[in-house]
Amino acid sequence: MTIELNREAIARIAALPGVAEAAEAGSALISLWPLTEAMQMDNDAKYAENLQVRVTHAFARILTGQDVTMPDAEFVYEGADEIPGRPQSIVDTLLAANDAYDTMAGYSESGDVQRIFDAAEALGVDWDSHVEAAVRETVVSVEAQVEADAEAGGRLAASGEPADVAVRFATALAVCDALLNVVSGHAETVGLVGPAVADAADVADEARATAIVTLPILLYVNELREQCSIPRICLTDQQILDLIDTRAKAAGADTLTATAEYIAPLAGAEWTKHRDDVLWNPDEAKKKAKEEDEKRNKEALAAKFAHIKDDPGKETVEL
Repeated sequence: MTIELNREAIARIAALPGVAEAAEAGSALISLWPLTEAMQMDNDAKYAENLQVRVTHAFARILTGQDVTMPDAEFVYEGADEIPGRPQSIVDTLLAANDAYDTMAGYSESGDVQRIFDAAEALGVDWDSHVEAAVRETVVSVEAQVEADAEAGGRLAASGEPADVAVRFATALAVCDALLNVVSGHAETVGLVGPAVADAADVADEARATAIVTLPILLYVNELREQCSIPRICLTDQQILDLIDTRAKAAGADTLTATAEYIAPLAGAEWTKHRDDVLWNPDEAKKKAKEEDEKRNKEALAAKFAHIKDDPGKETVEL
C-alpha cells in the first residue's frame, strides 16, 4: 500500500482548531532547544525515562488485560526481572514492552524499517504476510516523501513556528491513520503470542485485540514525529482503547479527522507537560509551595474568625 501525502488533506488537518492549539504547545516546547543548562538537560533526560515507563505501562495493561501498576513498570524499567508478590506474566510483558521500545529507539536516525517488525515480534504481535507487506510499503513510501520534502526545504522542514509544527504534526497523524487502517482490519486474523497472551482465544474483547496489533504502529509514529522534529507523545491504555473506539465509529467515513481530533488535545497536554518538566526548578518549586501554604493558612484563619465582628468602640492598641 503506497500512500501519497496529500497536501490538501494535510493542510485541512493542520487547520483543525485542536491541531493548531496543540501545535502552539509543541512550538513552545521546541523553542527551548538546544538545551544548554545542565538542570534542564537533566530534567529532559528524566522526562524521557518517565515517558518510556508510561508507554510500557500502557502497553502491558493492554497486552495482559491485567491491573499492571506504575510501580510495576518502574521496577522493570530499572532492571527487575521479577517482582515479589506480582504475577510473572506482568513482569515478562513489561520486559517485552521495554525491549520493543528500545528496539525502536533511534529509528529516526537509522531509518531501519526492520526495527518496526522486530518491535512487533518483541510485543508478540505476529502480523500476517499481507499486513507486514502493506506496513513495509507504506513506511518506505512515507519515508521517501518526508526525506525528499525536508531536503527541498518544504513544508516538513524543521521550523519551530506553530504553523509549520501544525503541518508536520498533521503529516504524522496522516501516516498514523493510514497505518492504523492497514493493521486494525486484521486484528481477528493476527496471531497473538508472547509471554502474556498465550493464544488469540485469550483476547475476548475486540477493541483490545485491535489495540494490541496497533501497538507497534504507535511506537513507529512516535519515532516518525521525532524524525520530523515533532516531540513524542504518550497515550494511556484507556486512551489507546478510546482511540480505537473513535476510529471504529468513523469507519467508512473520515478516520483521519477522527484520529486527529482525538489525539491533538492529548498531544498538546503532553507537550505542555514536557515543557514544564524541562523548566522545573526544585528551589523555585519549594518557594512556590511555601507561598501557597502560607496563603492557604491565612485564608483558613480568616475564614475561622470571619464570624467575629470588629468592635468599633474598642481601644486601638499599637504594637
